[in-house]
Amino acid sequence: MRAALLISHGSHSPKAKKEIIHLLQEIKARSGFEILEYAFLEIAKPTILQGIDRCVRQGADTITILLNFLNSGKHVDQDIPKLIKEARARYPDVNFRITPPIGQHRKIRELFLDFLK
Repeated sequence: MRAALLISHGSHSPKAKKEIIHLLQEIKARSGFEILEYAFLEIAKPTILQGIDRCVRQGADTITILLNFLNSGKHVDQDIPKLIKEARARYPDVNFRITPPIGQHRKIRELFLDFLK
């Protein structure tokens, strides 16, 4: 069963967590994925490994990691891959796929141009 895990940095702001949950609900309504969860790298819960555990408990055999990060950096290039490596060792029968950060998507320019209107 396919799952997606939306990973964000994490924040002390309750508003930030509500925004992530709302985004996830909208993605879930349009994606066709059976399992959609969210997680945070730091500060907030659930953690990335907790999010992966939630997906696996629901029957996920493939998990797409959606990076809600604008650009590459230490978190994207080192911290998150290290956690996914740990998850692969914990769940060797689960296939993990990590998306690029959203700032690398071809439509990001259109998004910023839309803000300038």
